[in-house]
Amino acid sequence: MPFNSVFRWFIRRRMVNIEMVRTRPVEIQRALFSKLIHIGRNTSFGKEHGFSSVTRLQEFQRHVPIRTYDQLKPWIDRSISGESNVLWPGITPWFAKSSGTTSDRSKFLPVTKSALYGCHFKGGQDLLALFSDQRRQSKLYGGKHLVLGGSSSLLELGGSAYAGDLSAIIVENLPFWVESRRTPHRDIALMEEWEQKVDAMAVATMKEDVRILAGIPSWMLVIMKRVLEHSGASTLGEVWPNLQLFMHGGVSFSPYRTEFESLIGTTKYPLDYVETHNASEGLFGLQDRLEEEDLLLMLDYGIYFEFIPMSEWGSENPISLELRELAVGHEYALVISTSAGLWRYALGDVIRVTEVHPFRMQVSGRVNAYLNAFGEELMAHQAEKAMAEACTLSGAMVRDFTAAPVYMRSDRTGGHEWLIEFVKMPQTGMLEFMAFLDASLIRQNSDYAAKRTGGLAIEQPVGRVLSSGSFDAWLKSQGKLGGQHKIPRLSNERQLVEQVLEIQRGMSERMEFPMSSN
Repeated sequence: MPFNSVFRWFIRRRMVNIEMVRTRPVEIQRALFSKLIHIGRNTSFGKEHGFSSVTRLQEFQRHVPIRTYDQLKPWIDRSISGESNVLWPGITPWFAKSSGTTSDRSKFLPVTKSALYGCHFKGGQDLLALFSDQRRQSKLYGGKHLVLGGSSSLLELGGSAYAGDLSAIIVENLPFWVESRRTPHRDIALMEEWEQKVDAMAVATMKEDVRILAGIPSWMLVIMKRVLEHSGASTLGEVWPNLQLFMHGGVSFSPYRTEFESLIGTTKYPLDYVETHNASEGLFGLQDRLEEEDLLLMLDYGIYFEFIPMSEWGSENPISLELRELAVGHEYALVISTSAGLWRYALGDVIRVTEVHPFRMQVSGRVNAYLNAFGEELMAHQAEKAMAEACTLSGAMVRDFTAAPVYMRSDRTGGHEWLIEFVKMPQTGMLEFMAFLDASLIRQNSDYAAKRTGGLAIEQPVGRVLSSGSFDAWLKSQGKLGGQHKIPRLSNERQLVEQVLEIQRGMSERMEFPMSSN
């Protein structure tokens, strides 16, 4: 169709800029740094922190300490009240509601027009540009794009400021050429009640010519299954034969791939799975090569990056590196300064560098999403990989999981307890499944392997099978059911695990498979 030819021509114009990101990354970031400082010097924050005298990164780092959300909150609250020129020039019109912090149930992250159009929208356009450049025969624009977002419409905060899920802000401001292709109608896309929304989305989209899916894998599976229930089809390929692309982010896709392939079946075109690294604070990376799993760090989205080596995380004055100082194979916590007015903001995400010049990375997890109760230093990406390998070897499919420590007592060695909600139970049985998972962790993590030697510090992990819907029930109890919310993979505390187990005990169906005699 002519539509597809025009769409490909329009969308691929960004490839020139993307190639600049690949070939001149350091220069792009340095120019962006100067631009951000120049724009920010007349804001209240910029004046308080001496931006007018900042010309180099080292000066910026001396003037501006690294801050968490709670530490930046006083300036954000002033922006929410309608005060102008606080963190960024002008009045900040939107605030993305995200999961809570140490002091609040929710946090409200500023979204300026510069950030919305120069980061979030640009990232979506670039992802389609990269896909279209590699799949020249793709026909995305002839059909519909099913985008699974949050469950919140915009709420007025007072003055001219509005808050809601980032997806609600995006849907309310989509350019016409995107809105014309999106499904379902925004009245359904922004529904508050998740259970009603799932059915409404399934009914509204099952007769559409859907060619793109976008969303967090676990929640997209819920929609896909409901579409199959309502349509009576055996696979999604029967419902959406022209499906060509699934854009995902938020969690590793590896544990979900087998179930996606099983539910989708055969389609007219090759189906590609493409990952993004995005958050309410910005969009940071895109999978620029369909055959590789790492992401290109996007350096022209109004975000200046600093990188804290994980060995420095938690220290009083951590060393913060710039792009040219990164090393392949090392892990870093991200610190960002953005066109939304987040200055030296500790994002909380951890990346592992896979390539330099161009700079590519994989998301390792969160700075607080790790298990280190016994010196094992287990990271979320290692847990994801181990779960995927155990599923492959045992023929299982996993919906969701989380893990926490079981602390040492006088009568037992410590270890890890894994709560797992299966779509398909392991054919080998749970004992063998957990042995596969344990072996993968030993191969990946030398610290874990050392602590597992002889079972002296950590015994073999314990697995508990949860009833279907247990994690959803926990999310609902926390007011986080649906959309962009996800289950934390790892924790050094047992609060989440105990809450889920309490919910499990209250459900009618209960299945437990103890892994040891403890």
